[in-house]
Amino acid sequence: MRALEVSAPWGFDALKVVDEPDPTPGHGEVLVRMKAVSLNYRDMLMVNGMYSRGSSTAGGTITPFSDGCGVVEAVGPGVTRVAVGDRVATLFFQNWTAGRPTLEKLSSALGYPIPGAGRELGVFSQEGVSKVPDFLTDQQVATLPCAALTAWRGLFEDARLEPGDTVVLQGTGGVSIFGLQFAHAAGYRTVITSSSDEKLARAKALGADHLVNYRTTEDWAAAVRHATGGVGADFVMEVGGAGTIQQSLRAVRIGGHIAIIGVVAGAGEGVNPGVLIGNSARLQGLSVGSREMFEAMCRAIELHRIEPVVDKVFPWTDVAKAFAAMQGGEHFGKIVLQF
Repeated sequence: MRALEVSAPWGFDALKVVDEPDPTPGHGEVLVRMKAVSLNYRDMLMVNGMYSRGSSTAGGTITPFSDGCGVVEAVGPGVTRVAVGDRVATLFFQNWTAGRPTLEKLSSALGYPIPGAGRELGVFSQEGVSKVPDFLTDQQVATLPCAALTAWRGLFEDARLEPGDTVVLQGTGGVSIFGLQFAHAAGYRTVITSSSDEKLARAKALGADHLVNYRTTEDWAAAVRHATGGVGADFVMEVGGAGTIQQSLRAVRIGGHIAIIGVVAGAGEGVNPGVLIGNSARLQGLSVGSREMFEAMCRAIELHRIEPVVDKVFPWTDVAKAFAAMQGGEHFGKIVLQF
C-alpha cells in the first residue's frame, strides 16, 4: 500500500508518498481501505512542525490526518462492533468512547501519537471507528470526525441553549459552517462573520440570519449587539483565538457561553479577567469529543438530512496543493482528499 509521510524539516514540500507493507489487523482491530480524508487546521500545523502534541516534538515521522472515511476490509479476532463491508469514519480520539475527557483519552488522537488516516490501508481499534449515515458520500463522511463533532459538542454538549437563542459563528471554515447547519436545524438564531461577501451569501443560503463582514465592520461585536437588541449573543463559537477574543467578550450576553475552539486569527490581546467577571460569561476550551457524542451527532444528521459542505476535492497525492488552498483561506466549509 501507499501512505503519506512527513518528517523534519517539515512543511508541505516535505510530504511524500511512500510504499509500505499491507497491515494486518490484530485482536480487536479492523483493517480499513480509505476512501477520503478531510483537512483540519491541526493537520496544517502538524505538517509544518508547529503542533505542540506532534511533529517537531515527535522527533520522527508522521502519517497525518485524523478524519477519514473507509470500508472495513478485514477484522481481527474479537471484533464485534463492525463487520467486513461496513463503511466507517475514523474517530479523532481512538480511546475516548464516552464520559469526560482525560489525559489518557486525549492522548489517543490520530495523526499523532497514533499514525493517521492518510494511507490507502489503515489498521484501527474497533473502538476508534464508527458506522455512518448511508445517505452521505464518502467525501462528506470524511468531514465529520473533527470539524462536525467539535461544533456539535460546543452547541449541544457543553452549552445550555434553547430554540430562539442567538449563536455567533466566526468565519466560514469547517467548524463554523457545521455550527451554522446544526444551529439552524435546532432553531437557533445565527450570526456569521466573514471577510468575503460571496461567502456570506453562501452562508445565508444555508440559513444564516445575520451576516457581518468583519473587513468592512471591524467592530463586529457591535453588530451582534444590534442584532440582539443590545443583549448580546447567547453563544459564540470562538475560532480566532487571541486575535478575536476581545470582540467575542463584547459580543456575548451576560452569562453567555464562549466555546474556545481555534487560534486561526493568531496573536492579539489576552483575556481581561475584569471583563469576564463583569459579564459572568463562561469560556470553555474544547477539543473534539467522544464516540458517544459522534454517534448522537450522526443520528441528528440523518434525521435532519444535513449534508456537510465539501468545497474542494483533491486527489490524495496532491496533498500539498490542498494545504496551500487551506492556508490561502480559499475554502468555504471543508477541503477533502479523495483516494
